[in-house]
Amino acid sequence: MHFDLTDLRLYLNILDTGNITAGAARSHLSLAAASARIRAMEASLGIEFLQRNRRGVTPTPAGKALAQHARTLLQQAERMQQDLAEYANGVKGQVRLLCNTTAITEYLPELLADFLREHRNLDIDLQELPSARITHALRQGAADLGIVSDAVDTEGLQTRAFRDDPLVLILPPGHPLGEQASPTFADTLQHDYVALGAHSALAIHLEEQALHIGQRMQIRIRADGFDGVMRMVARGAGLAIVPRIALERWQAPQTLISRTLGEDWAKRSLKLCARDFDTLPAYARALLQALSPTTP
Repeated sequence: MHFDLTDLRLYLNILDTGNITAGAARSHLSLAAASARIRAMEASLGIEFLQRNRRGVTPTPAGKALAQHARTLLQQAERMQQDLAEYANGVKGQVRLLCNTTAITEYLPELLADFLREHRNLDIDLQELPSARITHALRQGAADLGIVSDAVDTEGLQTRAFRDDPLVLILPPGHPLGEQASPTFADTLQHDYVALGAHSALAIHLEEQALHIGQRMQIRIRADGFDGVMRMVARGAGLAIVPRIALERWQAPQTLISRTLGEDWAKRSLKLCARDFDTLPAYARALLQALSPTTP
């Protein structure tokens, strides 16, 4: 079977007008060309699609089945054409956005929801990864945009400020480290931790920092999300490191003690990054603009 879209449109035009001559004219084909196309369609399957008579043509049972499929295929082709035209015009598309834990849980939900509401023809493929893996994916062209910690190497990428995002140590009341004004990360590794899930970008980052100084985190339990971590710390299960923004929205501050960490990686800010902002598709540039901080 070798039908193309012109064949299918011609066939439907013939059915709609009731004769081959009118169908050919509607399809901008000569009568000879239209007749040849119909004969070729029938010959390819050895089936007649049209019953010819003096008044015109009517579909055979096979022709009725063909008409049903032809209408469906042409509708799908028209939708595909519209979608591709929208891609070309920068109106429709999908942006792949890679983020670390804090960005994806604390900063982005409302921003992305507002953006999607205003851009009905755009989808976002959102994935959480550690910052170093995000920059690698961007360099490989595997994502459009990323949000990473400024502690990671962004050589070869363009960057733009996103948010300040320092990390803080949280402890239950009465914890021995609560007596120290500025405990070091190494100090904390002598104590039990409540951590995020093993696949969380922040959890991976903290465990890598411990390995860098030749130690390991003593993780007693992992929780799903910052709220779960803080609730467990407040009940004495261990200590934890969380973004300051998560602690600021904690509704029971008296149940936790917080301390600033002196390590440079804890005094972090977040950056938007891409291989080249100017060469992003229009829909990705629109998202970049929506995520970029506004200046007063």
